Amino acid sequence: MQLDSPDWKRKYHRTISLFFNISRHLTPGGDIKVSLEAVMDIIAEKLSLQRGMITILNREAGEIVTSVTWGFSDEERARGRYLPGEGVTGSVVETGEPIVVPDVNTEPRFLNRTGTKRKPEEGTTSFICVPVKSTREIIGTLSIEWSCTEEEELDDYLHVCTIIGTMISRAVRLHQAVHEENQKLMEENRILSEQLKEKYQPENIIGTSRPMRQVFHLIKKISKTQATVLILGESGTGKELIAQAVHYASNRADKPFIPFNCAVLPENLIESELFGHEKGAFTGAVSLREGKFELAHGGTIFLDEVGELSLNAQTKLLRVIQERQIERIGGQSQIHVDVRIIAATNKDLEKEVENGGFRADLYYRLNVFPITVPPLRERRTDIPLLADFFIQKHALLNGTRVNRISTPALDMLMSYHWPGNVRELEHCIERAVILTDEDTVHGYHLPPSLQKIGNYIPDDTGKLQRQIEILEYELIIEELKRTGGNLIACAKNLGITYRQMGIRMEKYRIDIKRYKTLKKGAG
Repeated sequence: MQLDSPDWKRKYHRTISLFFNISRHLTPGGDIKVSLEAVMDIIAEKLSLQRGMITILNREAGEIVTSVTWGFSDEERARGRYLPGEGVTGSVVETGEPIVVPDVNTEPRFLNRTGTKRKPEEGTTSFICVPVKSTREIIGTLSIEWSCTEEEELDDYLHVCTIIGTMISRAVRLHQAVHEENQKLMEENRILSEQLKEKYQPENIIGTSRPMRQVFHLIKKISKTQATVLILGESGTGKELIAQAVHYASNRADKPFIPFNCAVLPENLIESELFGHEKGAFTGAVSLREGKFELAHGGTIFLDEVGELSLNAQTKLLRVIQERQIERIGGQSQIHVDVRIIAATNKDLEKEVENGGFRADLYYRLNVFPITVPPLRERRTDIPLLADFFIQKHALLNGTRVNRISTPALDMLMSYHWPGNVRELEHCIERAVILTDEDTVHGYHLPPSLQKIGNYIPDDTGKLQRQIEILEYELIIEELKRTGGNLIACAKNLGITYRQMGIRMEKYRIDIKRYKTLKKGAG
């Protein structure tokens, strides 16, 4: 056929149109089965097929199964199953080479499982089957059937089908890669979700004191309900940990937990953060943005420092709680949100209500189930546990070998009033872990504000004198522990006289009875 003949031009344009339309349907991201069905429809229309089929090799089952068909009944399609090497389709899968059958009635390998063969007087049916290959393996086949009239047409159709098979293989490989990546992400999300649930279970919040046991009891009672929770407590007590424990023990544990600190943004930005905005709602709103309430849909929103909200923001928050709907800035429609609200504050909201700084109706809406987190000074028996936990945590983070805290240093922690609560304790331990070159945190590693020696406060006349006294106190306490409170042995080990030992016991107001109960080598 001449390249400039009308027939050649017509065939060329038809082929290009075929490939273009197929490529439009093989874009990534969609349902691969729907895409292949569309491809089969296009091939059937452009090539005037009687029937067509795409099969996929199921390697686990060791069977070639029909995935997409055109011109087949459901019964015929169900019969289209082959083993590798079986029939024409099985041979193509096994060898990776295409097979052209000019007349299916004369081809012994053509098994006719789907009922293709016709009587001779009904005309000739030709069949082409090409492999769908990935880089290293056969993943399936593409086959077509039509009434062929010319040998040249067989070559043309084989060429076209080979190209389409390559296009399909690329789409299937990409789909498989995306599917595998999605499965990997889903599995990682599942594992992360399980880890979060485990991490924030109440029993994993450190504390065995009576006040904390009461908090754990309340968490267990409220978690499985949908009630709004108000967490009260000083700054640094761990209110967000309590909120997370409630969420991850609830029926919403698999949904988002969205925290928002009401004190960190100016009033004009809080509404946008909480409720979102439409594109062009204000200068700088270059795109639509979902707010925290939308992001928390189905899960929990944690409003920390809720007492810092302005009266205007309180009014809008009250409306969301009452109606369970939000409206983005610049939006015209109401958006339903299904969220559980957990709020927290370090303020006395009752007093704020009396002073007019907090809406009474919002307070009553939030204060459905209050949980008060005790300050650290009211749960001092938890300090050793917390100190050990933070030592292990920051030793791991900083790659050090620190694994314990000395008794004098622990005494300093126990006697401090902790205005910054657990957060302050963690910062002190982190600092000490960084400073120490040993495996033990000593009193002189702690901040100066904590360096009270028993009932004795070091002289403030100089930093050197303070450090000397702290180190001396540490050494005495360690020897008292090792000797079980034996002053003579302790003095001898320290290289001082019994009288000098007595002077230091009096200076540091050390209770010898405490150490006589300890066995030698304890601690």
